[in-house]
Amino acid sequence: MIRFIFVIIFVVLFLVLSIPLLIAEWIIGKFNPTVKGKSSLAIVNWAFRRVIQLSGTKVIAIGEENIPTDTAVLYVGNHRSFFDIILTYVRVPRMTGYVAKKEMLRYPLLLHWMKNLHCLFLDRQNIKEGLKTILAGVEKVKQGISMCIFPEGTRNKVPDTFLPFHEGSFKIAEKGGVPVIPMTIVNSAAVFEDHFPKIKKATVVIEYGKPIYLDQLDKENRKNLGTYVCGIISDTYFTNKEKYFS
Repeated sequence: MIRFIFVIIFVVLFLVLSIPLLIAEWIIGKFNPTVKGKSSLAIVNWAFRRVIQLSGTKVIAIGEENIPTDTAVLYVGNHRSFFDIILTYVRVPRMTGYVAKKEMLRYPLLLHWMKNLHCLFLDRQNIKEGLKTILAGVEKVKQGISMCIFPEGTRNKVPDTFLPFHEGSFKIAEKGGVPVIPMTIVNSAAVFEDHFPKIKKATVVIEYGKPIYLDQLDKENRKNLGTYVCGIISDTYFTNKEKYFS
């Protein structure tokens, strides 16, 4: 319980004390949006690293060399924990926005940092608004900003299972002309969700698969892209679970 308290205190203090930084970032953005993006990325990465340290989480990262550095990408991952975003964001090699649920709009200071980092907010109940969000993601990757989406649509609460991957999630890569990077996360729920509200020391394995170029896929896999990528992530998940946690 002590770790949970330390993490909450740190997050609250960061959000409150970072108000002057948000103002400075807003001013910088008026003159140089690129500098604003880089500085916001550095600030949030610093905060996320402190949260990881306070939580006692060890991360084993595999396959980071598979992430292209000369183009934006669409990261696609399985989703079991609130920590999935924190643990993966500190590893991105370039500006990356995450597709988050619209409920995150409730949290003002957090919202502003997320917007600084090009995050988008998806209304899962409104198809029309959801399409607008995906199209906004297409524009982001065309501008060279990577995006990350969890195509299960919500945190999966059942261990060692995968919810169906929504096909619409892949439109960002298809319409934006960027590769998909399968991102397999193993054991992240052991940090928090498996023993809520406690935060406990845990080891999390994150593996980045080889880039998937949609124009190089055969017709069947391209038609059923969600199933295809889910299969890759599922195979990687159980391989790493057996290797690191058996």
